[in-house]
Amino acid sequence: MSGLLHVAMAPKPGLSLDQFHEWYNNEHGPTRLRMPHMFQNGLRYRATDGLDPEFLAVYDVTDMSLLETPTYTELRERRSPREAETIGQVDVNRRFLDLVGSQQSESFVPAEQLTDDDAAGRVLIQVEVSLRDNAPDAEAETVRWYAEEHIPMLAKVPGWLRSRIFRTPAKIEGQVSTPVTVITLHEFAQDNALEGPEHRASMNTPWRTKVFASYIAEKHRRAYEILYIFGPGPRELDSLAKLPRSKSFTAMDKKWATTAGECPHISAFVTTADGLTIPYRLEGSTAANAPTVAFSNSLLTSLHMWDPLVEILKAARPDLRILRYDTRGRHAVPEPPVPATLDMLADDIATLIAALRIPKLHALIGVSMGGATTLKFALKYPHLTERFIACDFNVASSDANTQAWKDRIAMAESPEQGISALAKVTVPRWFHEYTMTDRTNIANWMTEMVAENSVQGFRYGCQALWGYNMREEMKGCTVPGLFVVGDQDGKGALVKAMDGFKGSLGKEGAELKIVEKAGHLPMCEDPEGFWKAIEGFL
Repeated sequence: MSGLLHVAMAPKPGLSLDQFHEWYNNEHGPTRLRMPHMFQNGLRYRATDGLDPEFLAVYDVTDMSLLETPTYTELRERRSPREAETIGQVDVNRRFLDLVGSQQSESFVPAEQLTDDDAAGRVLIQVEVSLRDNAPDAEAETVRWYAEEHIPMLAKVPGWLRSRIFRTPAKIEGQVSTPVTVITLHEFAQDNALEGPEHRASMNTPWRTKVFASYIAEKHRRAYEILYIFGPGPRELDSLAKLPRSKSFTAMDKKWATTAGECPHISAFVTTADGLTIPYRLEGSTAANAPTVAFSNSLLTSLHMWDPLVEILKAARPDLRILRYDTRGRHAVPEPPVPATLDMLADDIATLIAALRIPKLHALIGVSMGGATTLKFALKYPHLTERFIACDFNVASSDANTQAWKDRIAMAESPEQGISALAKVTVPRWFHEYTMTDRTNIANWMTEMVAENSVQGFRYGCQALWGYNMREEMKGCTVPGLFVVGDQDGKGALVKAMDGFKGSLGKEGAELKIVEKAGHLPMCEDPEGFWKAIEGFL
């Protein structure tokens, strides 16, 4: 039986609302949304009727029996110290509700399928009726009245979206001695005619009078407005920014952390459809609807390759939210291992932004394999980004390149050489000779980053660059793009290659910007020069 996890909460005096919201939005809710087999969604509401408890969270549950399994019960038994401390300062009324019936308008879309802006203002009316103990048919007759008269009449109220009937205690809890309570949740658009003539008519019928006189002992009505919609990825920077640095948090498994204070950021992860963990970092503007720029790194590097550029970007464009992630293959590959493809890499970005409830990127920026991934993403998901910047990449691979990757795999897997040896020969090939001689700190930083890559991840990750060709596909691109390249990438060969295919992007082609005295990673070698190249387009 499907149903609802229904949690009403009232923070006690002394607990700051920022701390309460940051904990709930970044830790508590996303932890549950990472179990889609159990929780279909997670929504928070705030009371608009001035009554307590002020906050309500509801989670649609696929099968109520799952709430008795260790997968769920251990969430409560293994709370983090921060969660235990915070929840101890909150009055919590947690209930399991069995779904009895549901009716919805033809235009109804679940809130979790809307953008935050489109879902804003949605109204939830909760009506709770306790049934008389001495009326054996009370539950059946009350539910029948709701289903056959009351809800069909509510459906005539302008702005009505959906009504659902629940009962508690849930079957998994047993009947015990608690009287049955029927709870109805009625959802309305922000613009609605609650308290209008259609609504008043639904409250004044002979059948309703009979039901209340014969079967209902008590009635309580609450009114709420939607506050927050969970995704499996923590993303709430606003409350985090309002907390002192001392309220930063690291999960017990070390897989995610939040940094509070003036420059808040979240380091966490999402899980792909094939079970791979993708780490990400979110920072920049704390506004929930801030335009987001995402970055796709090159093979063998991490999300930290963008560190110098991100510092420039945060200073120059404080209006932007910044999202970085580690490409699959950086740390691991799925089990059983399968070669990566550009389609997979594009899908990973779509999975990531969906988990963070980002409806559309302001821009996607990628370099090398990340540049090819960026173009593939723009081609496959044109509705998910407004523009893209693809750097130091080729639109198609060659047999010679494929053989080169096989040779590099052999080096990385060799007991005599290994990934460290690969790093030492890779970085000089990437960087301008000036960087290798006069900016050794940059070269050393990158060499260490490459050497930390998973060897198995490299073996399967680099295969995304084997046997691909987007020459024809890019002609139909509808997303504006900018190409950027270091002047000495491949000793100038890549400049010629990108100049050759820049005119094939969509109907108008793409501009090619060249960063002087830079090689394969111009944003690492000359972040200021790279910023000047992309600033106008971004």
